[in-house]
Amino acid sequence: MKADRRTVTLGLAATLLTACGGAPPIPGASAQTPPDPALLPQPNPGWDAWVAAYRDRALARGIQPGVFDRAFAGAGYLPGVIERDRNQTEFTRTLQDYLQIAARPERVELGRAAYRRQASTLQAIEQRYGVPATVVAAIWGLESRYGTRRGEIPVVSATSTLAYDGRRGEFFESQLTSALRILQSGDTSPDNMTGSWAGAMGHTQFIPTSYQEYAVDFDGDGRRDIWAEDPTDALASTANYLARAGWRSGEPWGFEVRLPSGYSGPEGRNTTRALSDWAARGITRADGSPLPSSGSAALIQPQAGGPAFLAFRNFEVIARYNNATSYVIGVGYLSDRIGGAGPLQGGFPPDRYGLTLEDRQALQRGLTAAGFDAGSPDGVIGTGTIEAIEAYQAANGLPVTGEPSRELLARLR
Repeated sequence: MKADRRTVTLGLAATLLTACGGAPPIPGASAQTPPDPALLPQPNPGWDAWVAAYRDRALARGIQPGVFDRAFAGAGYLPGVIERDRNQTEFTRTLQDYLQIAARPERVELGRAAYRRQASTLQAIEQRYGVPATVVAAIWGLESRYGTRRGEIPVVSATSTLAYDGRRGEFFESQLTSALRILQSGDTSPDNMTGSWAGAMGHTQFIPTSYQEYAVDFDGDGRRDIWAEDPTDALASTANYLARAGWRSGEPWGFEVRLPSGYSGPEGRNTTRALSDWAARGITRADGSPLPSSGSAALIQPQAGGPAFLAFRNFEVIARYNNATSYVIGVGYLSDRIGGAGPLQGGFPPDRYGLTLEDRQALQRGLTAAGFDAGSPDGVIGTGTIEAIEAYQAANGLPVTGEPSRELLARLR
């Protein structure tokens, strides 16, 4: 949220609910995996000295001594957090790849099921904040897979480790101080304040500073609890964030459009024009129907030769959560799918290797069948697929490039 949230995420009408018992819990949300030893506290005298010095700064900022001491009683230096901060894998994802991850059929079905379970909660939230329930549900799906992957790393340990490390020390010290203020307010306890390795917390992954500014107590229990199995406060907090960022009720995030053959006009997030202007350029909705008669939007086509969209003001509001164009389209598209819409109508061109999505899926299935596990055949070439290709190439006397190709696909068929 804001620029600080985007820094961390470098890798969405029952009015009687307002003061009553919240939504049902999420099946499977409490399942845990064995902890990574690198994410357990390790002795580190340098971290100890940093914490001792930071204590004076925290108390000067209004943190009570007892709150500080309880927060750090079980905290420690987490080397795995530094490893993750140093080794964030960067992939240049096409929009097609991103949507395969963000809105694959499984995630759509999970989203529709989660929406049905939380329907009264989400509708009440929409009525209060004016943000569509499906948009809130989509952010929930992208940020924590509908609450099933909220993060289990103690936030005080994670943020203090990163602040001590110093690469983004000032930023993470501010997050740590905000985390202590949250504990001081009584919204949660040190044991319950868990999240990602970078300190993003709860069902919709608020960092502490964003939590302080935007989190709400929607279920009326006196606490702004975004960590609980019940996602009510987290979902409402996300809607509050979007509302305060300027959400325009009744206006879409955007929609897919059809471009005329050979279109070479303006394009990009800064190309806002009246819809009448886009219509005059021959642009229609994806199904060929005319554009609305009023309003304004920007034309974007993130992947050359792929689907194009008209992005309204609410597109930029979602971008306040995460500024990546693919993320915003992912939220918008997933929200449409949760609401019952079908897949995109525009197709995607072959990738730079000349492979279509179906080709890449066939390649992954072929690798796995040959004994080189490429993971789920989703057509997204990530670390697992690259490692499987390298292992196959090495085992078969081929140059080890880790790159897919039509020749490799032909060998595996």
